[in-house]
Amino acid sequence: MSDYKLVSADSHFVEPPAMWAERMDNRFRDRAPHTVKGLGGRDGEFFVCENISPMAVAGFFGAGVPSAELPEHNKRGFDAAPKSVWDPAYRIKDQDRDGVQAEVIYTSMGMPLFGLADAELRAACFRAFNDWATEYCSHDFNRLIPLGLITLEDVRGAAAELQRMAKKGMKGAMIWAEAPDERPYSHPDYEPFWAAAQDLNMPLSLHILTGSKGTGADQRNGRDFLLSLANLHHQIERSISVMVYGGVFEKFPRLRIVSAENDVGWMAYFMYRLDTVQNRLGAVGGMKLPMRASEYIKRQVFATFIADPVFDLPAIAGNCSEAFRIAARRSVAQDRPRHRREGLRIVIAGGAIDCSEFLTLTVRSGAIAESRDSFC
Repeated sequence: MSDYKLVSADSHFVEPPAMWAERMDNRFRDRAPHTVKGLGGRDGEFFVCENISPMAVAGFFGAGVPSAELPEHNKRGFDAAPKSVWDPAYRIKDQDRDGVQAEVIYTSMGMPLFGLADAELRAACFRAFNDWATEYCSHDFNRLIPLGLITLEDVRGAAAELQRMAKKGMKGAMIWAEAPDERPYSHPDYEPFWAAAQDLNMPLSLHILTGSKGTGADQRNGRDFLLSLANLHHQIERSISVMVYGGVFEKFPRLRIVSAENDVGWMAYFMYRLDTVQNRLGAVGGMKLPMRASEYIKRQVFATFIADPVFDLPAIAGNCSEAFRIAARRSVAQDRPRHRREGLRIVIAGGAIDCSEFLTLTVRSGAIAESRDSFC
């Protein structure tokens, strides 16, 4: 492992609970996200905000905790979180210990906020996070690469926030994993935002647990909770399908989309299926795309995963198939510092392109430029 320069492409903050109220606009502070200890008589500390389902704070730093230990682990509060979640200097020490050169860092508590019913409140929460995250990462922007949060009800406002974030040092942003049904990502209303993301070279991430209808992970739903979790990647399939078939990638060829923490073994069949429908019935449906659907995905979609035995990395590294050519990256995603170290995750991309292009697009950091190798 020490022979490689590793970049974690999907790490996470765990935001201090008081951060939201401290940084949000005054008119929203009484409604700011916060935590409650012993909610409903349950042990633990819970993240709450209006209509979102309460979430155990310890779950945000529970990566690597064995399944059987999670119920007990989730009784812990924020004070049990690793020091690196509130002190970036400790995070750099964690990187040095793990042999990690840099981390691309996503929100934790911000993920359920994508399901807030009040769009203005959500936008205020996201601005507060964007300010906090860039301040945290300013400790060393070469090793701590922040990704921001964007809500898209007000598209021109979202484009302006993306520009503001870029000026502050953000290198990308999260948007809904799946847009509302009444305005899917193929809707022309979004075009000013796609143009801004393309021009700013800001990749947009579709992260698990960030749908417009909520996380899809409400344990109060019993067995339906497990069914929902098992099928969350369908949100990403639908979003990418809409962007391909709806002509978004054709119109904005430099737009980059990242599927984050949604696994990847399904993508080979997914691309085949899109190509098959396009080839067989595209004329019937009035489709006039000049490229195959899979070619847009290979050009513009990237993905991260934790552990996906269906995606056989050694086999692919030794024999990159023409049907689904994957460039295996020497950057890694660790889902840290939610708890202790996990097995490292290889970042993959939906097309066999030069690794230097992927790293430039996703992090654009001089300190990372040296790790531009690929296995294939």
